[in-house]
Amino acid sequence: MTTTEAPPAQPRKPYRPSPLKRVLAFLRNTWRGLTSMRTALILLFLLALAAMPGALLPQRVLNATKTDEYIAAHGWWGELLDRLQFFEVYSSVWFSAIYLLLMVSLIGCLTPRSFEFVKQMRAKPVLTPRNLARMPHHRKAELDGGVDDVLATVRTRLRGWRRVEREEPGGVRTVSAERGYLRETGNVIFHFGILGVIVFFALGKMYSYEGDVLVQADGSSFCNSGIYAYDNFRPGLSIDGTSLTPFCLKVDGFKAGYTADGQPEHYESDIQYQAGADLDSGTWRPYHLEVNEPLRTDGDRVYLINHGYTPAFTVTYPDGKSRTMSTQWRPVNPQTYLSEGATKFDEPGIGDSAQRRSRQIAVTGLFAPTPFLHGNVLTSIAPGLKDPKVAVDVLRGDLGLDTGKPQSIYEVDQQMVDDGRLKKVARENLAVGQSIALDDGTKIRFDGVKQWVMLQVSHDPTQVYVLVFAVAMLLGLAASLLVKRRRVWVRVTPVDGAEDVRRTVVEVGGLARTDQAGYGEEFTRIARDLLDGKNGN
Repeated sequence: MTTTEAPPAQPRKPYRPSPLKRVLAFLRNTWRGLTSMRTALILLFLLALAAMPGALLPQRVLNATKTDEYIAAHGWWGELLDRLQFFEVYSSVWFSAIYLLLMVSLIGCLTPRSFEFVKQMRAKPVLTPRNLARMPHHRKAELDGGVDDVLATVRTRLRGWRRVEREEPGGVRTVSAERGYLRETGNVIFHFGILGVIVFFALGKMYSYEGDVLVQADGSSFCNSGIYAYDNFRPGLSIDGTSLTPFCLKVDGFKAGYTADGQPEHYESDIQYQAGADLDSGTWRPYHLEVNEPLRTDGDRVYLINHGYTPAFTVTYPDGKSRTMSTQWRPVNPQTYLSEGATKFDEPGIGDSAQRRSRQIAVTGLFAPTPFLHGNVLTSIAPGLKDPKVAVDVLRGDLGLDTGKPQSIYEVDQQMVDDGRLKKVARENLAVGQSIALDDGTKIRFDGVKQWVMLQVSHDPTQVYVLVFAVAMLLGLAASLLVKRRRVWVRVTPVDGAEDVRRTVVEVGGLARTDQAGYGEEFTRIARDLLDGKNGN
């Protein structure tokens, strides 16, 4: 008899999922990781960390001049930060990426959690444990009376608790009661509050706009008619400047109060405004504008954010003609309001453009509201107006106003000076009423000073929603921290007493779902009320 050996078993090939299944598994695992609460907390921490440069570094959207000065002062390091968008933090790619990931993470995390929360809210309290003596809190007593009498007392004492009554063999009745679901409700509201703040804050960046405008405080007006009415305009992503909320205002005056050491105490301005139906009727409504007390129109807020000075000069030409100009000068020292600027003049009555360009005049220099002289160098020692003076350089020639190139109203075109087409012809310190005479008989008089205010117009249709969700977030956080989740079980067992007297054994057990002091005292009060202190252990 011959035996045939079985062929050796072939090794099984390892399982290799298809490329499609591997991609799906990768996407599934990535989604689970992104939508976990741990990831949401990490992203929230990263968002707070990413916002820190916005508070520590100057931001170009708020102060472009200061930002440029910071970059120039820090050389290559400042240029590197600029390339990495550290001076435009809240619109940077990396901040937006964290913001978007956090939003997606919260949505993915809260969606299943919300379904689970609704399921828990609809569920009945859990069954009464068989051995209540094993609960952290336990009391037991034998009472006079029947089961129905005891249950009536239990219902009265546990009014306001979620409870359910059940029957067990042998006529035993149980009551399961729970309280503190507001804690979980607060937890869910807190996280939805965070999500709501993030979503509506992002929508606000799309549909909001903000602009700064300088208005002379001498009855000059401003109308919110378009972006060209602003000195600086920051639109949202969906704002093109063609449908701004219409309103107009006039600035009648400005007052500032300072302490003895020059610190500002208050800024206030008397204005008039028109909005809504007032634009058709021509009605002007007065308003007293102060810092942090904005004018609120239909959809817009107008803030008073800064002020400055406008020196007024009169140029009298040799033929007797004169021209008065007042152009705002910008503060170069925010503590003393020492200001610099350039007031530019065209001689009237000259038809030949070449001759006119050769006789243009610019009065440039420094303005000191409270002057102090170091020798012949003028500076300011306080921001309030006390015998103001100017230190001026008078330049004559071609200002370059007709070249088509934009130039700052605060300075002259340095290229014209370098080319010799604009020359300095006089330098003098002037008090109000004093004048300086040029070589051709032209006189320049310092007439006095006006004030200007810087107003910020802010439009954000989502601000109410952001406030609502922020309040909801705080209320939810308070509820999740302060409310205690706890459970109480009562088992009522009938027993036969002597001479057919109805007796009932009552067991009370308790469990705190969260570690929080105070439940022991509450359970003791409940047990005392139910057991009435009789034969308890």
